Amino acid sequence: MGAKVSLPDRPSRAKDAPTALDGLLVIDFTRVVAGPACTQTLGDFGAEVIKIENPDGGDDTRAYEHAEVAGESAAFISLNRNKRGIALDLTIPGARDVARDLIAKADVVVENFSATVMGKFGLDYASVSPANPRLIYCSISAYGRKGPFAWRPGFDPITQAESGFMSLNGFPDGPPVRTGPPIVDMATGMSACNAILLALLARERLGRGQHVEIALYDTAMAMTGFYGMAYLMSGNNPGRFGNSPNGSPSVGVYEASDGPFYIACANDRLYRRLVTDVLKRPDLVTDPQFATRKERSANKEKLRTIIAEVFATDQLENWMAKMKKANIPAGYLRSVEQGFNAPEARDRDRLSRIPHPTAGWVPNIETPITMELTPTVTPVAAPLLGQHTNEVLRGTLGYDEYRIAALRQAGAFGKAAE
Repeated sequence: MGAKVSLPDRPSRAKDAPTALDGLLVIDFTRVVAGPACTQTLGDFGAEVIKIENPDGGDDTRAYEHAEVAGESAAFISLNRNKRGIALDLTIPGARDVARDLIAKADVVVENFSATVMGKFGLDYASVSPANPRLIYCSISAYGRKGPFAWRPGFDPITQAESGFMSLNGFPDGPPVRTGPPIVDMATGMSACNAILLALLARERLGRGQHVEIALYDTAMAMTGFYGMAYLMSGNNPGRFGNSPNGSPSVGVYEASDGPFYIACANDRLYRRLVTDVLKRPDLVTDPQFATRKERSANKEKLRTIIAEVFATDQLENWMAKMKKANIPAGYLRSVEQGFNAPEARDRDRLSRIPHPTAGWVPNIETPITMELTPTVTPVAAPLLGQHTNEVLRGTLGYDEYRIAALRQAGAFGKAAE
């Protein structure tokens, strides 16, 4: 993967610390982003996650091109920590039997196939829940599992475009812009994880599991947030505003004499503090053109020009020190390299390296969830394709060597495994 970034070994986990999801068995049929992001979080907090992949290449993200180490892509490694991986060709009857045996023992199943795939294999909720009524079965899709759009395949940027979410991103004089990272996929994965945990809590009260669904389109609509709500209330279509929501001149990117930064003075109190304590321009409060939020918005281009001219007169670190002293919300505009090497990342132990079976080690970005009593497990790198097939069949399902050999001969684990 080229020159490896210098990373520390991950701090050791307290040996006697419990895990939040100890004993929970999750069967993971997901691939790409939203589903794997969901199941990775469950694995991070102690669930046993068994990832089932097609032996013909496995999860699509294994071949993504961002960067790779030992044949594993950055995308796959970033989304499949703390899972055991097995390879099953579900077109083979014996492989479907293995999947059903795993589901029968599971607490949770997560899948994000196209609408009819799990049903075709007899692995949909209606088919498997009678044998396991306490099962939580989570389906992730682009447009839901019911209704006229259930058949449609979809991906993060498509739902960003169709839901209106993308129309809010970019600058007023430019086209709509998708987010860089697949934010709808990631948010859908988070919502799926929440849905599973809610269903597990409900199971404790009701004594049975249920089918839960999360759709990318629904998530994208929800993520329009108060801009979507404002449209419903006013009928006015919200537009793009770049780095300055509602055109606020004291929110956005500015340039010091030697570099950019971002400020967020969105209310009168912060604005007054900025122009009087930091910029030393009390006239920007007393001038009727800028005295109120409404007037500042009406004269935003003039005010932005004035503020920009002042910021350009001094160096970045001097302005940052002044804004810190005045308690003004401001931050450096960093690249990924700068952000990952900043004190906020390093001092909070956000980055480390963890062992990998063929590469020696791979980078690790910690989950953003911190729990004092039940911290994350010691992270294990994403599995090689089919790495734990025999281990799961023997240990989890109790298959003997004769049955495993017969499945292998039948092609259940793929042609390469025969």
